[in-house]
Amino acid sequence: MELDFSILFRFKDALLLGLWMTVKLTLMCILLGCTLGFLVGLARTSKSIFLRGISGVYVEFFRGTPVLIQLFWIFFCLPLLLGFELSNLASGIIALTLYMGAITSETFRASLKSVGPEQLDACVALGLPRWTQVTSVVLPQAILRAVPTLLSNCVSLFKESALVSAVGMADLMFVGQNISNNTARPVEVLTVVALMYFAIAFPLTRAVTLIERRILTKLAV
Repeated sequence: MELDFSILFRFKDALLLGLWMTVKLTLMCILLGCTLGFLVGLARTSKSIFLRGISGVYVEFFRGTPVLIQLFWIFFCLPLLLGFELSNLASGIIALTLYMGAITSETFRASLKSVGPEQLDACVALGLPRWTQVTSVVLPQAILRAVPTLLSNCVSLFKESALVSAVGMADLMFVGQNISNNTARPVEVLTVVALMYFAIAFPLTRAVTLIERRILTKLAV
C-alpha cells in the first residue's frame, strides 16, 4: 500500500476544528471536574460519616468503571430516567466531569491531609471561621502540593476525551474517523490524528515534570 499524506491538506480545516472542540471540551471538564474534585476531597476528609460514605462510593464507582461505559450510560440511560434527551455535548461534559472529579478528589484528599494539623490548631487559636481556614490556609498549600498530579490528570483527561466520539460528538477523533471512512485512507488519517494528540500531550507531560521538580524544590526549602 502506497501512503499519501498529501490528501489530508484538503481536510486540515476540519481536523483543526475537531481539535479545537477537543481542547474546549477538555478545558471545560477540567474546570468543572477540579471544582467537583476539591469539594469531594473535602467531603472525604470530613468528620461526618455520611459525607465520607457518599463521597467514597462516588469516587470508587467512577474510578472503578470504564469511562466509555459511564459515557454510554449517561447518553443512553440517563435520559430515560430524566424524561428528556441529553445532547452528545452535554453527555460528554457530564461523563468527563464526573470522571475528572473522582480522580482529582483523591489528589486533593492526599494534599489536604499533608497540611499539618498544627496549622489548623493555629487557625482555631486565632478564632478564624472554618471558611477562612479552608480558603486562606489549607487551600493554597493543598493546591501547591496537588499541582503536579492535577496536571497529569488533565493530560489524561485530554486523551480520554477521544471517547466522546463514540456518541457522535464532533471532536478530533470523530472528525478523523469520518475522514478515514470517506477517503478510505485510515493509515494516513489516524496517524495524523494520533500525532495531533501527541503534539499537545507530550509537551504538557514534560511541563508537568519540570513543574513537579520546582515545587518539590520549593517545598524542601
